[in-house]
Amino acid sequence: MSDNNKKDTENEKLHISKSVFQNIKEEKQQRLEAEEQKELEIQKKYEQAEKEKKEAKERRLLEEKKELIRLKQGLIEESETIHEEEEEEIKLSFPKKISNFFYHNKWWLIIACAGVFIAIYLVYSLVSKPRPDMTVLFLGECPSIGEDSEGLEKYIESFAEDINGNGEVLVSICYIPYSDEPQKNYVNGVDTKLTAEMQSGNAVIVIGNNQISKMINPEDVFVDLTDLFPDNERIDKYYFKLTGTDFFSKIGAEYNEEDDWFIAIRQPARLLYAKQEEMEKTYEQDKPVLEKIIDDLS
Repeated sequence: MSDNNKKDTENEKLHISKSVFQNIKEEKQQRLEAEEQKELEIQKKYEQAEKEKKEAKERRLLEEKKELIRLKQGLIEESETIHEEEEEEIKLSFPKKISNFFYHNKWWLIIACAGVFIAIYLVYSLVSKPRPDMTVLFLGECPSIGEDSEGLEKYIESFAEDINGNGEVLVSICYIPYSDEPQKNYVNGVDTKLTAEMQSGNAVIVIGNNQISKMINPEDVFVDLTDLFPDNERIDKYYFKLTGTDFFSKIGAEYNEEDDWFIAIRQPARLLYAKQEEMEKTYEQDKPVLEKIIDDLS
């Protein structure tokens, strides 16, 4: 076969190949156009149906409005257009009713449960909290007592009795670190605590130092101990001097020797948070403990 014939044959094959691909491409394009046309027609039909539906609804609303006006004007007694639609009562099973109730009221139930839980906790804390047989005020800076007052509590408990009848002796220490620095007292809330305790009759025995004695007028607050312990050399009018005794070694506490520590007992009086009769009762209960402490340290 000559070269020219060979080229003609190849050109022919190439032309046939291009024609096949062209036909496939055209058929694909035609199918796409047909599908788009079909979708367009469907969309038009849908829009037409929605339009007719909307127009029908507007006509119905207009007819109902006209009918309602006729009813209000008394032109007609009944309407064939307006009908009251009665809601069909949905009957639920008992488990469904319970589930439905919890679903619609869950937040109120959560709040109620939280309130009940808090109330139970507060009541339990109040009932289970140990009630001390006596409370002692410790007024003055003594870091070792502030960190751990167990030694002092045990020492005083050794002289106390089971006042509340719960089968154990329990003493509570109210530690108020009063100092001669007003700013420090303010930051620690000392003034507020001290005022509250001095207007309460829960504690009558007071352990303090020379800083607190500058702030409190002993004549108005404490009992004169010279009448109770006339022969005791450590009695200084209203105070029994603790400095110089083995008091702090017995309770296992460190203290500043420059501070003149004392123990005293408050006079029963009518206070802001206590009646005089209530304070007198506390005084009579705690006074024997003071006497035992002074005898032990003298």
